[in-house]
Amino acid sequence: MGFFDKLGLTRLKEGLSKTRETLRDKLTFASKGKTEVDDEFLEELENLLVAADVGVETTLDIVDAVTERSKTETYRSEDELNEMVMDEIRKLLTESGHEHPVDFNVPLPAKPWVIMIVGVNGAGKTTSVAKLARNYEQAGKKVVIAAADTFRAAAYEQLRIWADRAGVPIIGQGQGADPASVVFDSVSSAVSKGYDVVLVDTAGRLHNKSHLMEELAKIMRVAKKKVPEAPHEVLLVLDGTTGQNAVLQAREFTKFVNVTGLVVTKLDGTSKGGIVLSISRELNVPVKYIGVGEKIDDLQMFDRSQFVEALLGKE
Repeated sequence: MGFFDKLGLTRLKEGLSKTRETLRDKLTFASKGKTEVDDEFLEELENLLVAADVGVETTLDIVDAVTERSKTETYRSEDELNEMVMDEIRKLLTESGHEHPVDFNVPLPAKPWVIMIVGVNGAGKTTSVAKLARNYEQAGKKVVIAAADTFRAAAYEQLRIWADRAGVPIIGQGQGADPASVVFDSVSSAVSKGYDVVLVDTAGRLHNKSHLMEELAKIMRVAKKKVPEAPHEVLLVLDGTTGQNAVLQAREFTKFVNVTGLVVTKLDGTSKGGIVLSISRELNVPVKYIGVGEKIDDLQMFDRSQFVEALLGKE
C-alpha cells in the first residue's frame, strides 16, 4: 500500500470513527477471551450489526456465514475470530459483483462525459457535485457544472459557491428557469469548448414524484440532442445519517430513473455507517462514492476492502 493509499485509509477511518466505535470496539468486546463461536457471541454479533444499521437481511446473512464457517474452523485467539468476521463481511460485499469505480485520472470512455446527480433535498447533492468536480479537475479534466436545480431559490448561489471552491465554471439561469434549457446550454458549451465532464445538479422534489421524474426524463432527452449517449452516468445521492430510510429512497428512485451508481454522504456524522453494507448487499446498484467529511476533498471512491478495513481493522 503506497503513501496516498495509506493517507486515504487514514481519512476513511477518521470519517467512519463513530461507526467504527460502534462496530469494531463492540465486536472486540464480544469476542474477548473467546476461541469459539457460541450462541452468546452470535447474539452479540447480530445486535451490534443491527445497531450499526447494517440491515436485518444483511445482518442475518453475515451471522449465517459466520455460523457455517465456525463449524469447520478453530480459532486460537479473539484476533483470529475477529478476522474471520471481517473476512465474511468482505466476501459478502465481493459477492455483490460491484467493483469500485476507476480512478478519476484515467481516460473517459466519451467526451464530454455527462453525469446527472439526483436525490432528495438535504441529502448532500450539491456538495457531492462540487466534490466530484474537484476530483476530476485535480485529475486534469476540464469540468463544467450545470445548475439544473432551478426550483430552490438558493440552489444556484449555493452551487456557485461550491463550484468556486472546486475551481470549475458553472452554467445556470437562476430560479424558475427551465432545467432542460440549462442542461442543453451546458452540454452545448462542453461540446464546443472541449470540456471532458459535465456534472448536472438536479432538483430533489421526491414528494412530487411524477413531476420530478418527468423533469428528469426531459433533461435526459435534451442532453441526448447534443450527446446521444448522455447521460453516461446517473448518480443517486443518499444521506448516510438516515439509515434504512436511505435504502427506501434508493428503491423509490430506481423505480423511475436508471440509476447507475450511489453516493452515500455524511458518514462522518453517524454511528450507522453500516448502511453502506446494507445498500451494497440489498440493492442492485453499486455504491461508487462515499462522503466522510464536509471539506471539498472528503469524497472518496468506495473501495470495499478498504471500507471493511476502516470499520473492523486494527489501529
